[in-house]
Amino acid sequence: MMQARPNSSYNIQQVSNVTGLSKQVIRKWEERYDLIQPERLDNGYRVYSEEDIKKLLKVKVLSEKGYSLKQAVAQVLEEKQLDHAQVELPIEKESSFPEFNDFVFKLLEHGTDFDEIELTYTLQQAYFHYGLENFLDKVVLPFLLEVGNRWEKEEWDEYQEAVSSMIVRDFLVQIRRNFHYRDDAPLVIGCCLPHETHEIPVHILLLQFMMKGWKSFLVGASPAPGAIESMVEKLKPQKVLLSASTSIPFERNPKLLAGLDQFAENHKEIKFYIGGAGAMQYFACKNLKNISLANSIEEVIN
Repeated sequence: MMQARPNSSYNIQQVSNVTGLSKQVIRKWEERYDLIQPERLDNGYRVYSEEDIKKLLKVKVLSEKGYSLKQAVAQVLEEKQLDHAQVELPIEKESSFPEFNDFVFKLLEHGTDFDEIELTYTLQQAYFHYGLENFLDKVVLPFLLEVGNRWEKEEWDEYQEAVSSMIVRDFLVQIRRNFHYRDDAPLVIGCCLPHETHEIPVHILLLQFMMKGWKSFLVGASPAPGAIESMVEKLKPQKVLLSASTSIPFERNPKLLAGLDQFAENHKEIKFYIGGAGAMQYFACKNLKNISLANSIEEVIN
């Protein structure tokens, strides 16, 4: 079993892959602003630590928020000095910075290179190291969030985003398939809405339910019209989770939620929930009687 290594070292190409910064920018921030002090090998090559990468990422975040590079570097260095002195930092909160562990760093590196084998291997090692709950919280969710950020900022192209997301999805599918539950466990169905292709959030939700003793069934990406209703009628779950990460389902079918709400009206013994960024945006202007908006997993499980 591989352990997360606090003293992991990276060459400059790996640092570039992890941070999304060019090698030229990394050297500039080192030499001009004295932000990091990488070690030097006998051959003169730089070797960067995990702490170096965290500093680079924090400066990157602050610069994207409008800070000048000089201000961003000063704030990050000041934060480090105060941390050593165990003084609470009165400026930008640490939670606003990406806090990645070594597994996430490696996933970003391999995702940059489209390396499917290494992506899968790193996910496997992280899963063995953390266990399922922490694996989802500390590795999968931070990695996917950063993948989305890099795609939106055009630091990654569609293929890098697609490969990384596909590998995570396939890994989560395997975990769900091999998960053991009691025969009398309550059933939850997780459903993407028609025209919604982002199914990873549903896999994560179902795994969170399974850790609480539920068995699960997935209605995956972009199901056919009527598929959700058909599976609910057939399987008779206790709860149904509807997911829309985008607004596309509602743009394609403005009557979609009204129809599902009426279906839920006819099945009051089943609790229906909906979540996702697209759903929350659309739900604000709708008055549904039988489908509840889920703001957190705790609301739904409890």
